[in-house]
Amino acid sequence: MVKYSVVVPLKNEEENIKELILEIEPVMENLNFPWELICVNDGSTDLTGSILNSLAKQKPYIKVIHFNKNYGQSSAFDAGFKHAKGDFVITLDGDRQNDPKDIPSLLQHTNTFDLICGIRTKRKDTFSKRIISKIANKVRSKFCDDGVKDTGCSLKVYRRSALQKIKMFNGMHRFLPALFKIEGFSIKEIPVNHRERVKGTTKYNFWNRSFNTISDMLAVRWMKNRHLNYKIDP
Repeated sequence: MVKYSVVVPLKNEEENIKELILEIEPVMENLNFPWELICVNDGSTDLTGSILNSLAKQKPYIKVIHFNKNYGQSSAFDAGFKHAKGDFVITLDGDRQNDPKDIPSLLQHTNTFDLICGIRTKRKDTFSKRIISKIANKVRSKFCDDGVKDTGCSLKVYRRSALQKIKMFNGMHRFLPALFKIEGFSIKEIPVNHRERVKGTTKYNFWNRSFNTISDMLAVRWMKNRHLNYKIDP
């Protein structure tokens, strides 16, 4: 029986993966519940895949999923979600900017909420990246009415029974809070630490974080307006 499933998507993070796992392990072990770590290798072209295979032989809690090519973060999360066995699914990025030490703070609210989202209160990104993210979050929150300030923070905890009712599409990982809200699930936001990227390079830029989300927002808005919400008299 697994209580917690940690899902981490990885694309060319050979310099970060070992240290990230060494940070996650003591945090999860201290919770004193069975857990697993699902690492999704999203078509990495560096040594990420071989490093994961080696670590999985040493640490039985690690499960590795290898994509044959790069499919993107939504696909990586979806694969991790479908392989997860825990009652709760914890997600964080593979670049070590999310702090695993924040996980227990989010888990404190699992008795009440179906999705607990981290809010990066003190961003450690470049100025341009912070501005793009701030604008994107404001537009998305207004357009989708999800009430979430920072959907770009990957540090989240999902109730798996609720997550299983959400259909994933390409690009939809940015709108999971909105999809949860459409289905009537409860959401909570918690301030979390955010760290500078010390190793590796970011996979996101203005083009893949801005214009290609417009059609996704329209799709979410359409789903919100068309969602069936009837009640049957007793």
